[in-house]
Amino acid sequence: MNLSDPSAATTTAMMSAPSAGIADDEISLLDLLQVVFDNLRLLVLGPLAVGLLALGVSFLIAPTFTATTRFMPPQQQQGAAAAMLQSLGALGGLAGAAAGIKNPSDQYVALMKSRTVQDTLLDRFKLMERYQAKYRESARAALDGNVVIVGGKDGLISVDASDKDPAVAAQIANAYVDELARLLTRLAVTEAQQRRLFFEKQLGDTKDKLTRAEVALKSSGINSSVLKTSATAAIENLAKLKAAITAQEIKLASMRGYLTESSPDFKQAQTELSAMRSQLTRAETPDPTSAGADSSYITKFRDFKYFETLFELFAKQYEIARIDESREGAVIQVVDTAVPPELKSKPKKSLIALLSTFVAGFGLLLFVFIRQAVRNAAHMPETAQKLLRLRQAWLRALGRTPS
Repeated sequence: MNLSDPSAATTTAMMSAPSAGIADDEISLLDLLQVVFDNLRLLVLGPLAVGLLALGVSFLIAPTFTATTRFMPPQQQQGAAAAMLQSLGALGGLAGAAAGIKNPSDQYVALMKSRTVQDTLLDRFKLMERYQAKYRESARAALDGNVVIVGGKDGLISVDASDKDPAVAAQIANAYVDELARLLTRLAVTEAQQRRLFFEKQLGDTKDKLTRAEVALKSSGINSSVLKTSATAAIENLAKLKAAITAQEIKLASMRGYLTESSPDFKQAQTELSAMRSQLTRAETPDPTSAGADSSYITKFRDFKYFETLFELFAKQYEIARIDESREGAVIQVVDTAVPPELKSKPKKSLIALLSTFVAGFGLLLFVFIRQAVRNAAHMPETAQKLLRLRQAWLRALGRTPS
């Protein structure tokens, strides 16, 4: 090859460039290995010492025990709306998802994590003293960290309670189930419970109004012979019709909570309400000739019969809701009662030792590489000047005068 040829020289340079890059890479890798071997004793003995120290410290940590209880929450009866959605197949599943129908276990898990249940447990087991918490909020956070409540896909809910005392751990786990049962007795969770609570409130309000109407009727001063007049009978029928319309309106308001407006039952109830309103319009006519005591008596008697009929209708609906609620059987069925555990759940000594060894080894390896890089950079004038400027800037940030 003629070296005086420019093309030959270019070819020689191109062939030598990759080989120089490969040599640089090999030298860099060898330098790294050299750093590792130079600090091999530190990289081996250091992590081992840290791992042994962590293992020794783990023996000083008080053991923690975890007790577990599993139970099956109350099973809700399938309502009319749910049955209609299920009959639609896949479309019903999409409609249920759009309506926000979720796993009922999530609701019971949320109830057990409520502040009401937590405060009851704090007072019952004196957990503020046990956790050495100054504020109840801190004690709740500690309790929440020691208790894990999970609802599984199988429909069961598990409560895992951890404590230094295995007996206390079992008592706390079982207490969650007890407090949930007490909470359900005063909350309306299922559809039947909501209807029972709704009609119970309406029944109480109507009873108070009926009592006041009865007192007003007795104070009107009209004798009992007036009760036998045909006008009174007409007023009584009109009052019953008004009470039936009011009950039907409240029934429709209650049905909107679990039925859509396109459902057959809802449409039928609307049709019945329209028919009763039409009948009331035809039957209700003004009476300009009524005056004096008779007019006062008729008004009070009409109010009395209205609330009396409304009370009877609400009483029937209330009894039906109570029967449906008893059929649902809101009973918590405990599958596994928590017992004091025999084995500790933490600390896991072997895991602590292994993690400490790994972290210490990685940290020391990073340290020796950085230290070697700083040493190499100090021998280069340009890099040494940059390091000096960084050192001076650091001293000025600390309020010291660079030397």
